[in-house]
Amino acid sequence: MPVLLFLIDTSASMNQRSHLGTSYLDIAKGAVETFLKLRSRDPASRGDRYMLVSFEEAPVGIKAGWKDSHATFMTELRNLQAVGLTSIGQSLRTAFDLLNLNRLVSGIDNYGQGRNPFFLEPAIIVAITDGSKLTSSSGVQDELHLPLTTPLSGSELTKEPFRWDQRLFSLVLRIPGHASPDPEPMGGVPLDPSSITPMCEVTGGRSYSVFSQRMLNQCLESLVQKIHSGVVINFEKTGPDPPPTEDAPTEMKYGPQSWHSCHKMIYVRPNPKTGVPVGHWPIPESFWPDQNSPTLPPRAAHPQVKFSCVDSEPMVVDKVPFDKYELEPSPLTQYILERKSPHTCWQVFVCNSAKYGELGQPFGYLKASTALNCVNLFVMPYNYPVVLPLLDDLITVHKFKPPAKWRQSFENYLKTVPPYYITALRKALRMMGAPNLLADNMEYGLSYSVVSYLKKLSQQAKIEADRVCASVGKKAALEGGIKLRCRSSAVSLAHRKDFTQLLHSIMGDGPALPVEANTKEFAGFQLAALNKALKPQGLRNPYDIPRSHLLDQLSRMRRNLLHASICILKGQDQDQLHSVPIAQMGNYQDYLKHCPSPLREADPDQPKRLHTFGNPFKLDKKAMMVDEADEFVTGTQGKGKRPGESSSPAGGGAPKRRRCMSPLLRLGRAYTPPKTPPRTPDNDDTELGNHITNHLESNRNLDKEPSPAPESEPIQQRNHLQPDEVENQQDRVQENGQSSDSELSLGSEGEEETPHRYPSPCQLKKIRNQESQELNSELRVLITKEIRKPGRRYEKIFYLLKQIQGSLETRLIFLQSIIKEAARFKKRVLIEQLENFLEEIHLRANSMNHLDGF
Repeated sequence: MPVLLFLIDTSASMNQRSHLGTSYLDIAKGAVETFLKLRSRDPASRGDRYMLVSFEEAPVGIKAGWKDSHATFMTELRNLQAVGLTSIGQSLRTAFDLLNLNRLVSGIDNYGQGRNPFFLEPAIIVAITDGSKLTSSSGVQDELHLPLTTPLSGSELTKEPFRWDQRLFSLVLRIPGHASPDPEPMGGVPLDPSSITPMCEVTGGRSYSVFSQRMLNQCLESLVQKIHSGVVINFEKTGPDPPPTEDAPTEMKYGPQSWHSCHKMIYVRPNPKTGVPVGHWPIPESFWPDQNSPTLPPRAAHPQVKFSCVDSEPMVVDKVPFDKYELEPSPLTQYILERKSPHTCWQVFVCNSAKYGELGQPFGYLKASTALNCVNLFVMPYNYPVVLPLLDDLITVHKFKPPAKWRQSFENYLKTVPPYYITALRKALRMMGAPNLLADNMEYGLSYSVVSYLKKLSQQAKIEADRVCASVGKKAALEGGIKLRCRSSAVSLAHRKDFTQLLHSIMGDGPALPVEANTKEFAGFQLAALNKALKPQGLRNPYDIPRSHLLDQLSRMRRNLLHASICILKGQDQDQLHSVPIAQMGNYQDYLKHCPSPLREADPDQPKRLHTFGNPFKLDKKAMMVDEADEFVTGTQGKGKRPGESSSPAGGGAPKRRRCMSPLLRLGRAYTPPKTPPRTPDNDDTELGNHITNHLESNRNLDKEPSPAPESEPIQQRNHLQPDEVENQQDRVQENGQSSDSELSLGSEGEEETPHRYPSPCQLKKIRNQESQELNSELRVLITKEIRKPGRRYEKIFYLLKQIQGSLETRLIFLQSIIKEAARFKKRVLIEQLENFLEEIHLRANSMNHLDGF
């Protein structure tokens, strides 16, 4: 997760304007926004963290830190003002200290235990300045100096203020105030000669001298491409140059070459599965740990790695882990690739890492890839030419059952290894399948005083990190004003005996009086400092009125005095009431903070409405489903509803019943007495089930009754069609707003009975099919509602499934659609029961000749 820290120059010189008509500070703000847009194209930018630091003194200069949101970052960026000095040294120290806050707490520096490239917190500092002289309260400086003192705990353990995974890039604005008639030169962006350039090169970055807007965009695209996860290492050659190879150029160059010393980065790729870098072996420290030493020697930010140009055979043993890092393109990588020797390697060392010997033992090697497109650094166990053959014999010859001679050789090897390698070696042996070769009580090489000191530093760093994070965003305390001394006596000057002498002293004719008798001192007088955050009060304080607004203010005061317009607030008119800067028009959250708390709702059961400021179609996104468990997370189930609507009232009450226009429910209402208390959802469900049962029984009776005599046929048809007549009569009652006296006995008057027409058998069959379809549709709705409910009580679902009407094919299709609906909500238990139910239907259909029911 890269950290992108923007260091913006807020000195007064940033107010100078370019030929584009914008100030340097506006160009810097636009550059940051353009950088964010370019970076957002990369999917890896989702884990980026943005910080903002200005040239003001800490902690006011920290505008956005570790715990601030992206919205806070953008707001503080827009509010920057160029009013200070060019104190870039102090601001850089503040930026590095801000980045190093959590390193001692997380322990990624691993002091005294080797350097782990996979323990990193990559950070890029982008400084945007105008390259003017460095100014401070003490005067003008020619060179960039960072303060040596810092409140950050543990900073003395590293010589430099930065770390090996932090790089500094600077954009020095050199855009002229007048457009140049000469065409803009094409090509790369040159380095800037300002004092910040050496600091950029020391950290592994570079500076850009920007002369136009096109060049600025080119620099921003280059910066986006340099965001990599990696650490910077100093590679230096030791020993003689390598002999020329057949494929390499034969010309010999004497003296130091550019590839002899390179200050470049190695890429630490994250694990594609976890997104976190994984490694096994550290880079050794430049000293041998002493268990009797009370302190740790300070380390350099970038390790000094020596490479020998003697060709060696690359060694890799199966089951023995190793780390592979790609080198950033440099003169060293170019020279190795030009030799075209992918099957040889150069060993790497860290000076003073061994107990004896200045150069130390090799901990890895540099090797060109087989395709000759990059150079890789292989990090192996310390002194790998000795230990890898031992481990190979352990695996292939001894089959993880080492003899005494092998154990003696392994113990001799352990005596030459720094103690902090024991942990990594034990982990590697465990991965190989030999966990018992190293004793658990082996010492790690740090004394008790050093270990306790590191723990104490970690606690202090955590307290300091919390303090700095809490101070971010707080404004600087306003100066309380200049207080003047009061006169010692309250007697008027005219009543004093030495009034004549005082008068001569004021006119300059006499000697000066002491301070106590100074006539220019007034009791209680105070010179107030200017508060820019205070809004001008034109109708209350005449000194707040600018000279250019006097006439407009006079007309406002006249309207306010004569009450010519309706004002909501006293002392304001409509112009001032609705004059809001465009940048603040959409800031609705701050407006809500200053509003008084609203009154409680008259109906507490009503759901709380969300404000839709800025988006009237705002939806509630809290509705979620859990994949594994057949349950819902608590929250509204209506995904497409407006914020004011809700599928269930607040407070956990029963859901509101929606009016259903189904013939089944209208059929039930026909027999309902006019005065009944409101039904609960359970009563409603029970009544619905009774209506469904009655409806099915009437259909069965219709199927099973024998054909009657011709004279009795109208009577039986009338009996079978009574529910439909009641339904039709109820529809007429709902349409006319009146009741029927003949069938429903509800007391209506003046309504004539109309003769009934009895349908033919073909029409009767169509009516039955239509009723079956309506019944199945209603059952589908009820079953879907039951599926969506949380829990595993499925008895009601199978009860409703038994009421399905139609042929076998219709019922099977209906059941398949219910299984799909259950699969959509990931109800695995219900799907298994429905599939068993489907198999039971097939078995019963094969063994039975009639399809009266399930």
